[in-house]
Amino acid sequence: MKPLVPAVRIGLFMLIAVLSAQASAYALDAQLDCKSTAHAFIAPLQENHAIETTPMRVEPNSINAFKPTRDSHLTAFDFGVFAVVGFQKNDAIFKQGNGDPIADSAYGAVVIGGEDSVKQKVRAAGSDAVIRRVAPFITAIFCKPDSPQLATVTHD
Repeated sequence: MKPLVPAVRIGLFMLIAVLSAQASAYALDAQLDCKSTAHAFIAPLQENHAIETTPMRVEPNSINAFKPTRDSHLTAFDFGVFAVVGFQKNDAIFKQGNGDPIADSAYGAVVIGGEDSVKQKVRAAGSDAVIRRVAPFITAIFCKPDSPQLATVTHD
């Protein structure tokens, strides 16, 4: 009977760990319906400490890439979020790049997942976000499909 006690404890510990990770996950699916602005998407994530307040990178087209905080567990359409991206003209939370801005407002998420799988889940959810391969198994979900610069996105 004694060997069963440690096994039960380990099982309970694992169950609690899984449930707490799921409970703290923050899904971005609803915001990626492309009916919002970059400020409305990014500001609450910063206020809730889900992403860093300073971008880890600013592209020449002014897209700011924000890293999720250590314990935020962001997801988008069931994929883990590598970065949250956005830019809004004349908004202090975004830094301007050294080139022409991609749009007055654009936002999205970079997720860990293949382009086809991500596209399938995004379309099934009813979003018309632009889906682009960034690198093998890293895909961008981007809201601002009327931007002419999106046509120039290159793939690695």
